Amino acid sequence: MIVITNPSAIANEISIIDSLFEEGLSLLHIRKPDFSEVETAKFIHQIKHKYRKNLVLHHHHQITADFGINRIHFSETERKKMINFTEVSDFVFSTSTHSIEDFNALKNIFEYAFLSPVFPSISKENYSSERNLFEEIKKRKNFSPKTVALGGIYSGNIEQTLQNGFDNIALLGTIWSSENAIKNFKLCQKIVLSLSA
Repeated sequence: MIVITNPSAIANEISIIDSLFEEGLSLLHIRKPDFSEVETAKFIHQIKHKYRKNLVLHHHHQITADFGINRIHFSETERKKMINFTEVSDFVFSTSTHSIEDFNALKNIFEYAFLSPVFPSISKENYSSERNLFEEIKKRKNFSPKTVALGGIYSGNIEQTLQNGFDNIALLGTIWSSENAIKNFKLCQKIVLSLSA
């Protein structure tokens, strides 16, 4: 399972992040679009050092070396600006897509790609797909990278999501819009683990 940070700062965020890792979170995407390079660096610096290898940076990629981070995420806009982009062995790349056509066009330099929104978003009001992504994913031609479902994912639809073509899930709203982020994470984790047993 992947967790994406809330776009803006929230109370006790670093404490929650450390607890998520202690509970077995594999990857945390740091997506703070309004943070400056300095603010992003300060944010990362507060996360326990032993979890740096589990961080994925969405912005200010130039500071990855400062923190020993080797995972970089490219937004759809950034990816489309790339020209003659070749694999750099020191980094693991991921990206975002919003249609199966864009997903199928990806090069295999990406380990995984978000495909969203699968369900109406929990964190963004009135944000949903005009297409049924469960039908769309049947048109998947590209099996590298892996597909990660994003958008409206919570404990009640994880099983449906993973049994209908998605390789993994990413959580955002179900973690940060809840009163008990850790409880929600553990519930989702339990479901994922039961499906992979």
